[in-house]
Amino acid sequence: MQGRWSRVVRTPLGLTATALVVLVIALACLGPVLWGTGADAVNTDDILALPSGEHWAGTDNLGRDILLRSLVAARPSILLALAAIVISVVIGMLLGAAPFVLGRRTGRLVSAAVNIAVAFPGILLALFFAVVFGAGATGAVLAIGLSGAPAFARLTQTLVAGIAARDYVAAARIAGVGRFRVLFRHVLPNIAEPLVVNATIGAGGALLSFTGLSFLGLGVQSPSYDWGRLLYDGIGAIYVNAAAALAPGAAVLLAGLAFNLFGESVAKGLGIPVGFGLRAPATTRAAAVPEPAVHGEDAREPSDDVVLDVRDLEVTFPGPTGPVLLVRGVSFEVRRGEAVGVVGESGSGKSLTALAITRLVADHGRVDAARLDLLGHDLLAPDTAVRRRLLGTSLAMVFQDPMTSFNPTRRIGAQLAEVATHHQGKTRREAMARAVDRLAAVRIPDAEARARQYPHEFSGGMRQRAMIGMGLMGKPALIVADEPTTALDVTVQQQVLDLLAVIREADDVALVLISHDVTVVGEVCDRVLVMYAGRVVEDLPAAGLATAARHPYTRALVEAVPDMATDLTRPLATIPGRPVSPADAPPGCAYADRCPLADARCRAEDPPLVAAEGSGHRVACWHAGEPVRPTEDLVETVESL
Repeated sequence: MQGRWSRVVRTPLGLTATALVVLVIALACLGPVLWGTGADAVNTDDILALPSGEHWAGTDNLGRDILLRSLVAARPSILLALAAIVISVVIGMLLGAAPFVLGRRTGRLVSAAVNIAVAFPGILLALFFAVVFGAGATGAVLAIGLSGAPAFARLTQTLVAGIAARDYVAAARIAGVGRFRVLFRHVLPNIAEPLVVNATIGAGGALLSFTGLSFLGLGVQSPSYDWGRLLYDGIGAIYVNAAAALAPGAAVLLAGLAFNLFGESVAKGLGIPVGFGLRAPATTRAAAVPEPAVHGEDAREPSDDVVLDVRDLEVTFPGPTGPVLLVRGVSFEVRRGEAVGVVGESGSGKSLTALAITRLVADHGRVDAARLDLLGHDLLAPDTAVRRRLLGTSLAMVFQDPMTSFNPTRRIGAQLAEVATHHQGKTRREAMARAVDRLAAVRIPDAEARARQYPHEFSGGMRQRAMIGMGLMGKPALIVADEPTTALDVTVQQQVLDLLAVIREADDVALVLISHDVTVVGEVCDRVLVMYAGRVVEDLPAAGLATAARHPYTRALVEAVPDMATDLTRPLATIPGRPVSPADAPPGCAYADRCPLADARCRAEDPPLVAAEGSGHRVACWHAGEPVRPTEDLVETVESL
């Protein structure tokens, strides 16, 4: 971090801006001390004197030196402007973080209020609040502070939304960490830089606005004075003594330029977007998703060894023409020590199913199910301390991208230890010892030293193993791994998969492995769920994935993966067409347009997921198990016609 800031200062613009800011701050600190007595000295024999060697900018109507008064006025002008920007920052942060803390409904009202306020020009808001609070320094500070808060709230809201989507925030929520703690420990530290940069630029704007209010008579009142008040006094004599207005005007220009240039140079050097003061149009909020009908209660009680019980899971999001059902009617069980794989193309609903299970679906989405139980506890029940503790200790989530799985501003060990201190009542020392032990358990060498390092000091495979270690801080009964090997090379992929297998066997932990690679799922899992267009189309034992698959889509997925026996002289097998968008799902079977076995019934009726031959095998297809004619035969048939 220190190196990044030093690079900013070494640039010509950064060095110039830094020097100007230091000069302005020094002037504010030392001005009253050095020139306070001379600035207040009244000399009736030298009233309204023109600039001279004794008075470089002349004197006012009481014979006081205008230049000295301009130098002394630096302190109140800058202090009042900084007070106003602090108010803007604090209120803006509160309003911007409200949607994250308060949830969807209340947060939506706050966002709507911010959108309305942002639509008004800042100067109009400042004048409105100045009239409300009355003339004077206090009223002007409040007016400038409140008028700048909406733009800062918009910036904060955007930054918070970006960080809230990161995996390490989701991991903290799975661990049962409260929203306020997540906000202060994981979100705000990661948006500190852009907030500071934009606040610096905002200080220049606040200074100009405060000067304007004082010039209009709504700010500092006589006998006190700031640059705006001096500008007001000097403008009356501008045709006689232009320096009376130019001196405070130049001071305002210099100070405002210093803050703005410094903020711009830091933003450019650090690559931070500058958003303060930008009046973006109010965004159109998506309509709320109506309450879907609640499914009837499933009469069957779960077995004692069932870790996860899912019945008729549905996930709905608002769309441009109405609610869109992205996950529909998903039902399955995961027992102790069992590994269940979920496969399918991108957009099939795999990851969204995992997010629904872990209760991480975005606020504008809705999760509904006849049953969604973890160890017999209803995950759809209202949020309580008991449920947070359950999620934090009995459920572990391994995310797809190891780079975003950890908070980059905190050490690895501290992030793992947070689970133990928050849920297990351990002291910091005990929690850190547990974190080191868990890092060693997931085969991270020199775990004690590594615990003191930051995420960027870990390799991709080590970050993924550390993420698994975080899940093992408690005693998880279920691990949900959402494509945990996607961003890793093949060697590290195998290491991560072997680690998951060892953990599963050692502690009888259930595993839900989501992947687009049917080969990986077939090797690691006991059972496979194949998803297409948001629903499960086949549920079969992993051992029969290559030989016993009955759904045409499952067989197409298997055939699309080359192996050592693949004929290199022929084109690789592919699935024709593109996956169906859930928003445009056709009637009947969603796979019909890509299926070589589809007929009129397939395009009219959606097949139910029913038990096939033998136990533990379900398939949703009107032509389950029927052979698919080879592509060459189809081509010959078409040519003969």
